Amino acid sequence: MYKILPKQTASMYTRDGVRLDADIYRPDATENFPVLLMRQPYGRAIASTVVYAHPSWYAAHGYIVVIQDVRGRGTSAGEFKLFAHEIVDGEDSIHWAAHLPGSNGKVGMYGFSYQGMTQLYAAAAQPSALKTICPAMIGYDLYTDWAYEGGALCLQTNLAWAIQLATETARLRNDQTAYQALLTAARNLPVNNPEILQQLAPESFYHEWAAHPQPDTYWEELSPKHHLQAVDLPMFHIGGWFDTYLRGTLHLYKDMAARSTKPQHLLVGPWAHLPWGRKVSEVDFGAKAASPVDRMQIRWFDQFLKDIDTGLLQESSICLFEMGSNIWRTSPTLNTDNQKSYFLSTTGLASIREDSGILSTQNSATQRLPSNQDVLVHDPWRPVPSLGGHAGIPAGVFERSHIDCRSDVLTYTSQPLTEDLHLLGDVVVEIDCSTDKPSYDLCVVLSQLQPDGKVYNLTQGYVHCSQTTAVPVKIQLQTTCVRIAKGNALRLSLSAACFPAYTMNSGHGAVMNSTDLFNAQIITLTVHCGGDRSSQIRLPVI
Repeated sequence: MYKILPKQTASMYTRDGVRLDADIYRPDATENFPVLLMRQPYGRAIASTVVYAHPSWYAAHGYIVVIQDVRGRGTSAGEFKLFAHEIVDGEDSIHWAAHLPGSNGKVGMYGFSYQGMTQLYAAAAQPSALKTICPAMIGYDLYTDWAYEGGALCLQTNLAWAIQLATETARLRNDQTAYQALLTAARNLPVNNPEILQQLAPESFYHEWAAHPQPDTYWEELSPKHHLQAVDLPMFHIGGWFDTYLRGTLHLYKDMAARSTKPQHLLVGPWAHLPWGRKVSEVDFGAKAASPVDRMQIRWFDQFLKDIDTGLLQESSICLFEMGSNIWRTSPTLNTDNQKSYFLSTTGLASIREDSGILSTQNSATQRLPSNQDVLVHDPWRPVPSLGGHAGIPAGVFERSHIDCRSDVLTYTSQPLTEDLHLLGDVVVEIDCSTDKPSYDLCVVLSQLQPDGKVYNLTQGYVHCSQTTAVPVKIQLQTTCVRIAKGNALRLSLSAACFPAYTMNSGHGAVMNSTDLFNAQIITLTVHCGGDRSSQIRLPVI
């Protein structure tokens, strides 16, 4: 470990003359070192320490660490526009960092969320000094991985983030009136009238995102996926089972692993977006769930920026935290080919009684039950609330039996397991249903029911549907890795809303503002559970 010099502040100028400011942390030594660059929009002093070690820790391991404010944020000059300048500004910043005094000319990048995105955009320019990146919790295709899921707007996370960024913009402009109004909105998120953001922050990205509810050229041009097809770099991909952007992390990893000639490693912990620790909402995953990321990143950078044989290249490229066992496992794949199906069957009272809806390995067509359908009624006045999972705030694992007891939630429960059940990969649910309205939504939550009656969510999925949607409706749940203990039972919970994690459905489309809410109608869904029309869940079983 090196001693560290006092933090320095330095500036560079982009090709169009905009000043970007950065803090620089250096080892107290005369030799040349690689540079680690983080580019972020939240004020460089925080340096993503909500999940990473302080930059001085990385510097003590023999790196020049540069934490830079992106254009229009912190003390950097220019106008901030979400992701708009990050390719060219990223390229310019890497060139500048590579030529800092004491640099050996090699640059690596790290960071999560926006700081993960700036890595991807910078890599798109293919600067020669950039040797490796460690993107964590990112969107690869911004439509499917970040803004929307299953065609539904991820309302709570995107609105909260938009207000956070707009609040900081007001502060930088010294607009105290707007700042106070936005701060109030941040503390009491206006999920029923998000149009208030149009008044408080008309320049917010949120308005463009809401105006593009379909995957069109707007999303293609904005997304890193569009710009990265010619990029080939060693990448260390980092995600969390309850992170709202896990879809992006896995999409990028799978794409790069399939076509890259350079090492691609993946680490997925039990975490939500932040923090990365053993406690994820109401569940403690044990001491081994504490983040290994900082030490792993040092090994990664030593390998690719210092040419040290750290042994990484002889290790498994996939490392996953198995929830329930609470241990890290290496794996040759992200998804097992072995699938086990459970079919939904019912006495017709799955919205009323816990013993009515059944998950069975046998299709109910072979069983003698008094009904083969359940009726679900969604009332926009009292939508089923979101709780944990990957899309809500806060995210993570929660006891949800009080939600399963609602009459607008259908529950289907298996018999207690006679042996441990290990899942790895994508859980897929197929729901055969009909509705009385042109449009509707489906939310599916897979949980485990303990012998004491407590119910804890494992993974969930959401889809926005219309009468033209193919039936059965296919819902892919968030990828997971979990051991469900012997004696616990599986539970599938089905609802027509998960609010405010996702926009509600009015019966004619998404509720995007208070006018849509005013016109929202009650939606009646019929779910078919047997006979010629069956619904099922397919589990990726190890």
